[in-house]
Amino acid sequence: QVQVVESGGGLVQPGGSLRLSCEGSGKIINIYRMGWYRQAPGKQRELIATMTTGGITNYAGSLKDRFTISRRSPTSVYLEMNNLKPEDTAVYYCRAEDPGYQGLDVWGQGTLVIVSS
Repeated sequence: QVQVVESGGGLVQPGGSLRLSCEGSGKIINIYRMGWYRQAPGKQRELIATMTTGGITNYAGSLKDRFTISRRSPTSVYLEMNNLKPEDTAVYYCRAEDPGYQGLDVWGQGTLVIVSS
């Protein structure tokens, strides 16, 4: 069974930076698309960015100038977040998708990011 686990969340001051990591595990050596989503209190979960193993990215337009997604292995994904604002406070989720691997679509448990002074 494939699982993904996020790490790197925490408390950061406005204007600061954080790097989130997501590692996949299980009987898979390549996850076609991995991405980041977030859910703020009282709001719906929203897309931040996804990236395929081929390097194709899809960003939410409003976050592209501050957030950068990257993949350094076929089963991991990272999110570099800069100039963080209080409205970025949310639970950040990793998602792994691979239609060619048993229709894989799994989510992590989330990592909390709090932006506050």
